[in-house]
Amino acid sequence: MTATTLEKAPASTPTVPSAAVPANTRPPSASRPAQKTVLVGLDLGTNKSCVLAGPAGGSDITVSKVIPTCVGYVKEGIVDGIIAGNASILYGEDALQNRLHVNLVTPLAQGVIAQPAAARDFLLHIRTLADPSGQADIRAVIGIPANADEPAREEIRRTAVGIFSRVLLIPEPFLAALGYRDASRVGQPGYIDPVVNSLFIDIGGGTTDLCLVQGYFPGRDDQVCIPFAGDAIDQAMEAELARTYPNNGLTRHTIRELKETHAYVGPSRRPLDVKVVIGGKAHVLELADVIGHACNTLIDRLYPALTSLIARASSDSVVTLLQNIIVTGGGSQIKGIDTVLQKRLADDGYEAPKVRLAGQDFKRYVAIGALKAARAARENQWQTLLS
Repeated sequence: MTATTLEKAPASTPTVPSAAVPANTRPPSASRPAQKTVLVGLDLGTNKSCVLAGPAGGSDITVSKVIPTCVGYVKEGIVDGIIAGNASILYGEDALQNRLHVNLVTPLAQGVIAQPAAARDFLLHIRTLADPSGQADIRAVIGIPANADEPAREEIRRTAVGIFSRVLLIPEPFLAALGYRDASRVGQPGYIDPVVNSLFIDIGGGTTDLCLVQGYFPGRDDQVCIPFAGDAIDQAMEAELARTYPNNGLTRHTIRELKETHAYVGPSRRPLDVKVVIGGKAHVLELADVIGHACNTLIDRLYPALTSLIARASSDSVVTLLQNIIVTGGGSQIKGIDTVLQKRLADDGYEAPKVRLAGQDFKRYVAIGALKAARAARENQWQTLLS
């Protein structure tokens, strides 16, 4: 496999001072200010997206936001003043808070665009966040699932035309490793650089992506994508709740909140009594088995993919690789996921495995890596979007 590395763009050619050009030979645009370039690192997630932005040629981050990936189209007949500014479209938290008054659309499913019109509106909102003036040249590195095929990639490019001037699409687990990397510790004794040799498990809303990260852009053989992640856990919980507590009336949004608060893997954590409001009345539901069964299904789907990737690593790298297995994404917040995976590996005879969680900044690592990649990308790596 040919190693591909990100390199810093070459320094721009010095410009000739305008005073050195005779007035009658200057092009008409010579006196116009140069268009500002803004770089965007975007983790375009099924349930939540993270956007970081900053000027080209610097290290500042001027925008850092995590936004629910949803668009709300205000319903007909809503009384003036109910929606702030009488807006016709709402995004993220605003859309969720006004869910009674909007048609809520989620643009992505299993990590790829499912609703192109809503996805375009969402990307327009991202652009506004990155460049409120609307005048800058916007270049975006966008994280994509490990299994994103060419039609899925082309859909992102087509949706972004006229919003971003150029894009670069990079697998999310690689960007997570780049974002997780602590540049200040690179070269220090005992520090295992995650970009050099690691295995990242990125558990999102639509997909669980596993990736060998060994210093180059991962190829297909370095990645595994499982269409079972946070959304599938929600669906499994909903089905189990329907059997255990028929006609419970809990919405998918409420079920997701219960999962995010109480999710765990491993042995049953009974009792897990949770108070919920159904039909305006308080009820206490025993949810240990409902949540445990759904989350342990994720482990059952994830573990074979993990061992298959380990088997693909070279014998020279696998010992160090086993010390650097990192779980990130929303699923990293499932209680016990690191210890359960580590124990299964140890029980199966793997040499001193160590599974770690990415930490509380898990929502931002892909976007951090994307912005780093944007700042390191060569000019010929960007894909120009022509309208």
